[in-house]
Amino acid sequence: MIRIVGLSATLPNYLEVAEFLKVNPQKGLFFFDSSYRPVPLAQQYIGISEHNFLARMELLNEICYKKVADAIKQGHQAMIFVHSRKDTAKTAEKLVEVARINDELDLFKNDAHPQFSLIKKEVHKSRNKDLVKLFEFGVGIHHAGMLRADRGLTERLFSDGLLKVLVCTATLAWGVNLPAHTVVIKGTQLYDPKAGGWKDLGMLDVMQFDKSGEGIIITSHDKLSYYLRLLTSQLPIESQFISSLKDNLNAEVVLGTVTNVKEACAWLRYTYLAVRMRLNPLAYGIGWDEVVADPSLTLKQRALVTEAARALDKAKMMRFDEKSGNFYCTELGRISSHFYIQYSSVETYNEMLRRHMNEAEIIDMVARSSEFENIVVREEEQNELEELARTCCPLEVKGGPSNKHGKISILIQIYISRGSIDTFSLVSDAAYISASLARIMRALFEICLRRGWSEMSLFMLEYCKAVDRQVWPHQHPLRQFDKDLSSEILWKLEEKNADLDRLVDMEEKDIGALIRYGPGGRLVKQYLGYFPSLQLSATVSPITRTVLKVALLITPNFTWKERFHGQAQRWWILVEDSENDHIYHSELFTLTKKMARGEPQKLSFTVPIFEPHPPQYYIRAVSDSWLHAEAFYVISFHNLALPEARTMHTELLDLKPLPVTSLRNPTYESLYKFSHFNPIQTQAFHILYHTDNNVLLGAPTGSGKTISAELAMLRLFDTQPDMKVVYIAPLKAIVRERMSDWKKNLVPRLGKQMVEMTGDYTPDLMALLSADIIISTPEKWDGISRNWHSRSYVKKVGLTILDEIHLLGADRGPILEVIVSRMRYISSQTDRAVRFVGLSTALANAGDLADWLGVGETGLFNFKPSVRPVPLEVHIQGYPGKFYCPRMNSMNKPAYAAICTHSPTKPVLIFVSSRRQTRLTALDLIQFAASDEHPRQFLSLAEVELQMVLSQITDQNLRHTLQFGIGLHHAGLNDRDRSLVEELFANSKIQVLVCTSTLAWGVNLPAHLVIIKGTEYYDGKSKRYVDFPITDILQMMGRAGRPQYDQHGKAVILVHEPKKSFYKKFLYEPFPVESSLKEQLHDHINAEIVSGTICHKEDAVHYLTWTYLFRRLMVNPAYYGLEDTEPETLSSYLSRLIQNTFEDLEDSGCIKMDEDRVESMMLGSIASQYYLSYKTVSMFGSNISPDTSIEVFLLILSGASEYDELPVRHNEDLKNAALAEKVRYNVDKNRLDDPHVKANLLFQAHFSQLELPISDYVTDLKSVLDQSIRIIQAMIDICANSGWLASSITCMQLLQMIMQGLWCDKGSSLWMLPSMNVEIEDALRRRGLTTLQQLLRVPKDTLQSIIGNSTAQRLFQDLQHFPHVQIKLKFQRREGDDENSRSLSIKLEKTNYRRSTSRAFVPRYPKVKDEAWWLVLGNTSTSELYALKRISFTNHVVTHMKLPETLTNLQGVKLILVSDCYLGFEQEVSVENI
Repeated sequence: MIRIVGLSATLPNYLEVAEFLKVNPQKGLFFFDSSYRPVPLAQQYIGISEHNFLARMELLNEICYKKVADAIKQGHQAMIFVHSRKDTAKTAEKLVEVARINDELDLFKNDAHPQFSLIKKEVHKSRNKDLVKLFEFGVGIHHAGMLRADRGLTERLFSDGLLKVLVCTATLAWGVNLPAHTVVIKGTQLYDPKAGGWKDLGMLDVMQFDKSGEGIIITSHDKLSYYLRLLTSQLPIESQFISSLKDNLNAEVVLGTVTNVKEACAWLRYTYLAVRMRLNPLAYGIGWDEVVADPSLTLKQRALVTEAARALDKAKMMRFDEKSGNFYCTELGRISSHFYIQYSSVETYNEMLRRHMNEAEIIDMVARSSEFENIVVREEEQNELEELARTCCPLEVKGGPSNKHGKISILIQIYISRGSIDTFSLVSDAAYISASLARIMRALFEICLRRGWSEMSLFMLEYCKAVDRQVWPHQHPLRQFDKDLSSEILWKLEEKNADLDRLVDMEEKDIGALIRYGPGGRLVKQYLGYFPSLQLSATVSPITRTVLKVALLITPNFTWKERFHGQAQRWWILVEDSENDHIYHSELFTLTKKMARGEPQKLSFTVPIFEPHPPQYYIRAVSDSWLHAEAFYVISFHNLALPEARTMHTELLDLKPLPVTSLRNPTYESLYKFSHFNPIQTQAFHILYHTDNNVLLGAPTGSGKTISAELAMLRLFDTQPDMKVVYIAPLKAIVRERMSDWKKNLVPRLGKQMVEMTGDYTPDLMALLSADIIISTPEKWDGISRNWHSRSYVKKVGLTILDEIHLLGADRGPILEVIVSRMRYISSQTDRAVRFVGLSTALANAGDLADWLGVGETGLFNFKPSVRPVPLEVHIQGYPGKFYCPRMNSMNKPAYAAICTHSPTKPVLIFVSSRRQTRLTALDLIQFAASDEHPRQFLSLAEVELQMVLSQITDQNLRHTLQFGIGLHHAGLNDRDRSLVEELFANSKIQVLVCTSTLAWGVNLPAHLVIIKGTEYYDGKSKRYVDFPITDILQMMGRAGRPQYDQHGKAVILVHEPKKSFYKKFLYEPFPVESSLKEQLHDHINAEIVSGTICHKEDAVHYLTWTYLFRRLMVNPAYYGLEDTEPETLSSYLSRLIQNTFEDLEDSGCIKMDEDRVESMMLGSIASQYYLSYKTVSMFGSNISPDTSIEVFLLILSGASEYDELPVRHNEDLKNAALAEKVRYNVDKNRLDDPHVKANLLFQAHFSQLELPISDYVTDLKSVLDQSIRIIQAMIDICANSGWLASSITCMQLLQMIMQGLWCDKGSSLWMLPSMNVEIEDALRRRGLTTLQQLLRVPKDTLQSIIGNSTAQRLFQDLQHFPHVQIKLKFQRREGDDENSRSLSIKLEKTNYRRSTSRAFVPRYPKVKDEAWWLVLGNTSTSELYALKRISFTNHVVTHMKLPETLTNLQGVKLILVSDCYLGFEQEVSVENI
């Protein structure tokens, strides 16, 4: 609710104004007529009947003088209102003249005032001649054309009583509260009854000055009755809304509040116009017959709206579809609304703006803007204007100074030239023009930019900056530092034509010599360093023959100084084809102070390319605020090899659908609820079920590809029942969906074993050996299959199913590529062939994928995107708006309209980019539904059921939106909430589900209508909004249309206007899949070196020939930076690639090179074993030392490159700053938006058990903890291999801290008990019990005596969670051992027998964990580590550790048992005493 309070002078038609403001007349309306005046007012009306103009003016002045003199004689001050600026001085002079004739000058003078002489000095400083002259006679003037200082002075003089008469224009009546006893209104031309001018008399309403007042109006006789009526409050106020209806309607359309004629009429009903039209129709051109026919005037309102809409449509400010009555916003309409440009100006620009114009024409066009229409040409200004046109105007003035537009054009040029003006009317006109100039220029720039005119856009941008800076584009760029550089230096630079490039190359002393002023050289050089400049470099990769991907690298090349550059500088990035004068891409890039000091910035975007190719494109970066600050880069098309334009599609044959019985196996048939396979499954059935050929099946989402894959599985179970199926899906969500789907049906019916391998679950060896089906993410399978030589179950794989294989080009593509290449390599090395089945959406380059997967012609099915079981109808709508959040906001209403139009009763999925957007979108939809008076139209649940559901929901926002039948779905919800929402939506209990893009992949919840609201998301790494991959968009669209219910599905895609054509193209023309292995090659090559597959450079080149990268190199060489595909070029390219990779790996300490041979080192094998990046282990190698502290380990851990992708969302740097204040160790305050700093803060918050600011941080913490385990284990291995005992133990403690969410301080192990509190801890500490180990040995009755019965009972129960381990050691000679080598036999036993589980008690760690232990053999006095062994056991275990042969003296040698999840559980046993 917004409360409106209206204040006004007495109104004749106050009831109507109250109705307009929606005031309750009984409660909220207060009306006081003139009898309530605090100062009683005597009013005189004097009518002059003289017709001759001169005589009338003479009479007017006489009467005026008489009235003023009367007032002054009574000791009062008087105020005279006149109707023009010129008239103020004229009237004042006339008064003085009449006073002189009547010899009454002394009446006005004020010499007697005590401050007179003092003030006189001040007055004489003023440049206003009239003001100085009239002050002598005690008369002042006041109008808007005076300088502010002079106006302020006059006001002060009048209120202090130094002026007895003030002659002023009407502005004073409104703006300045200066009371006087007598007010004379001389002539009434200033009375504009529309503005209700008679209210000016309210000037007298000031109590503290006078007990009574009088108002005198002198007017012509014929108007006397009019003013009498006005002042006896009988003329109501009329509305002026019709005159600006077009501009206001356009603004509402741009805002999105009005989208059609019906809504526009509803909007019009809220105006004062609607109120007055009903009561006084004649004033608005409505005849009585119309009123009788249409009492509510709906038709008239509709006519007004339609007329305005037609005019706007004609001016291209919006599109008006007369048939449907819908309005569609256009770029031009948005620009005019955003920059507050009037409709009539836009008409002028439409007519005059052309592709090529010179400067004079542009200035002339701006001068014709309707914003300046009330500027008039005055006779007395002509001489000065002519003089100014000669001296200050570098451009031709069209029409000359005597023409209105010529005058404006001169004033615009003077503003930029910073010229000085004498005539006061010109000063005020110039000020008025300069106030609107900047926004008009910006609007024209935006218009040219949206039209794609490159030359004109750059030209207009120059002039926007010229107006902002008041510097001409032809002047020296350093003039922008004119506050710091003297005008002499700047003149000299201009005189010598020393442009920036020349100055940059010169030495200080040369510049000094050039400008003939030695010290100036240093100064100029210094400011050249501050002048913003960028360096651009770009790599261009063709995606198809018509689309190029550009990766632009921006390197700031100047010294940032806040005084000149503020916190951020904005740059326009434009890609233009100068030959056709067209801009193909434009975006505004913000360079912040922090970015300018850091790494170069990367941008990537796509641009179209047309046949015949232009010779080149230019990429320009042009500063938004600095003249001449620009950089450009040339993309040449001379040697650009474009990929072949061939897309092979499989025709869908018109076959009779196969019945399920063709499986010829009753068990298999019972798996499917349907009776016939769909056309796509039917066509591929024979190859999948009756042969062992590899298959690649490309078909749109929702066409039953999973069942096709099942057919291949059934074939394997039939023919080779001992072999395993590996199903690899690139996203955890898909793995989860497969698991739950097959667990219900396929696995129990066939009696097979299935295991899941994701970050959440790592099955043990037994489960893997006995499993028939392994469902895995690429990373996990990559990690396992790396050591395929030693893992028998990897060799037992008979079928590999690769789901969503088109994601090869996405972030995790390289891993997918390596797995397939490796599995094919394995099947070529072993005698049993592995069958591959690849599933994907429709592909542009299916042939290359098929070739790489080893798919023959018979196994390749690549159907068109249009071949869907349920046809899809797609609507793409573009939305303008530079900024993301307002643009998303403007899409909510169209989203609601799409639901009402396309799917009023059927289920709807709305995809948005972030969790915050799910909430905002849902709330807006509720609001729109409520304003349609159907707030619960999306809900089909009885109240009782609803309350039951709501009671189970934990998320507050979700609980609110569900009441209106709208669900939310994102990764921030807990599992229970999420599955509840899915169930409600699947059973059509709620109609709308607003979700993030992850849902598109994971959960199979189709809907009738899919709305994709915005196609960008915020990328924390590059701190900007980037586009979703096209595959994600296709996947989201694929959720539209439910095979069993719908005849067709609908998708509405709301995109940013500039990207509309891109999406139109690629949603129907499939996107080719490129390899992204090249960027990630190091880790994979390292893994193959560790596993022994690569021992030599040749092996590595051979290994590359198995990859998809190799296939694509041949087809689209330019994408990978290769000139042609000649064998020599190719082999030297591969060889160079391998050489560089080897060298990087050698530098990081992962491998050792010996000429062309390579072998792996300790760091390399640790990287491969723990699946870490080579950069991470290299960083460990150089930062971990023999006695690293916990604080440093924490820094090293959070610095791992595995955390590069941790999201830092919008404004999270502020949340991180707040968190940094609360944690124990300091973090780098300058890098609060860095993912590694955030990881560090999350770890510390976890150890200190701080409350996290938002739910996103909880999910982030989960993933950070999840990754940390293998990273810490790798760090422990590095410490152990280096023989550092102290660091190894510290690192193990870090892992315990992660598991328990506690700091490993003294006494902290007690806090692992859930029921621990400060009182209990104090009581135990007094008895000397400070660790959990000690507490485990205390008998129960002793415990009761220390802390009381009930507390002891709880504590005793908590203690049952923890193991109590005993160690027994003895030396043992084992068979086959040398004489010198000794072995240590270690027996470990848990003595609390009630506890038969090895499940760890880790309540603060988000996953299930089994206890494990390290046996560390080391010397605590010398801090040496000799051996390390990791074990896990349930009740007891006997294990052996070999002592190093070099270890002869056992003094100080100890065996330390360390837990991997409990703090303070270390036990030391001395070895020398055995």
